[in-house]
Amino acid sequence: QVQLVESGGGLVQAGGSLRLSCLASGRTFSSYAMGWFRQAPGKEREFVTSISGSGHSAYYADSVKGRFTISRDNAKNTVYLQMNNLKPEDAAVYFCAESSGVYNYGASQRSEFYALWGQGTQVTVSS
Repeated sequence: QVQLVESGGGLVQAGGSLRLSCLASGRTFSSYAMGWFRQAPGKEREFVTSISGSGHSAYYADSVKGRFTISRDNAKNTVYLQMNNLKPEDAAVYFCAESSGVYNYGASQRSEFYALWGQGTQVTVSS
């Protein structure tokens, strides 16, 4: 069964770091672009970052540029989100998502670009 499973969330103090992982199963991982989104209580799901299937291209939301880094290990079918200098406003449920579409910045920001989603992992940042 094809699925995405996130891990690595937790509670961290402001200024701290976390690394999220998203393990994909079931097929050729490198054929799929991957994205991370987040959703805070009472807010809409928002784009965080995305990466191409090869890992050579990535895009970031302005709010996380310079603090978050997306990467992938296609041999391990895993995409990572390294989050540094976390702020209270980064607290949310983080979701990874997968797309077989043509990868570009505009498309990868939209939820509709992704056909498969993980269940999410909670990130809590204390001030």
